[in-house]
Amino acid sequence: MFNLPAVDSTKDTALAASLQHKIDHKTKPMGALGQLENLALQLGLIQRSETLTLTQPQIVVFAADHGIASEGVSAFPQAVTMQMVANMLAGGAAINVLARQHGFALHVVDAGVAGDLADHPQLVKRKIAHGTHNLAHVPAMTAQQLDAALQAGAQVLASLSGNVVAFGEMGIANTSAAALLLHRLAGVSIEDGTGRGTGLDDPQLRHKQAVLTRAAELHKNATEPMQILAALGGFEIAMMTGAMLQAASERRVILVDGFIAGSAALVACALAPAARDYLVFCHRSAERGHHLMLAYLEARPLLDLDMRLGEGTGALLAWPLVQSAALLMNEMASFESAGVSGKDA
Repeated sequence: MFNLPAVDSTKDTALAASLQHKIDHKTKPMGALGQLENLALQLGLIQRSETLTLTQPQIVVFAADHGIASEGVSAFPQAVTMQMVANMLAGGAAINVLARQHGFALHVVDAGVAGDLADHPQLVKRKIAHGTHNLAHVPAMTAQQLDAALQAGAQVLASLSGNVVAFGEMGIANTSAAALLLHRLAGVSIEDGTGRGTGLDDPQLRHKQAVLTRAAELHKNATEPMQILAALGGFEIAMMTGAMLQAASERRVILVDGFIAGSAALVACALAPAARDYLVFCHRSAERGHHLMLAYLEARPLLDLDMRLGEGTGALLAWPLVQSAALLMNEMASFESAGVSGKDA
């Protein structure tokens, strides 16, 4: 049975005041570093320190297939999931390039790919099944499968070093699961929350929305977060949810990618609201519905590059901004230490 990790809020009035004082007295006009100042404050509260350290960053990509793919909700065949995982393990995907560039250790987790993958040093085999059930007809997973996925995600995370983790995913048709989670957990309509995914044209998008509307009605009695995730989610989303909760319980900085990772964050926050304190939302995906997801989570992303690739790419592109926020907090002089006159001098 999955035991929900204890997640402590980062709220600390005294520390927040001390951190804000340090930020405000750097050699700059008040608020001149914009979002970087908010990020530095968040990092300080996560780490409970005015001196920030970011060590051994990890990127975990969870991969799984979805039974609903058989309903024609994706422009690509289900086989692409396994093919793209193989590409990642060969070092050829976008996330490989960015992980190498930014010094992230990359781990690819088989959460439920519909095929068997050969052993590889970067592959973590935690397959729940060969894809979820078709949620257009039955719940995506059983309660036992959900429990196993959440536990596996927490265990994978707990095995990793460092205090920063980014999450990515790969799974044909996973935008359908994410749109349904957004609909049920945040009250966003199917039409507003369902996008083109891998590149659907207008008739295909209307078909996808119709399929998801029927699925939402079929599972209308799933109202609690665990029930909703089991009925409408995916193995990679469930495993990522468990990993996020574990990371928050360990007070790690969590870099959240786009729409799919955001759906896992949505579930994690529904299960443990304090987990929100640890989430750094890295970019606004071009996938329809993501801006509504961010608004529901009261999140202002660091980047907006019209991206919708997934894999954790948006999270790693935002990493230099996270590093900069920490370095500015640690190394930028104060008016007093630099002998610079302040505004009221």
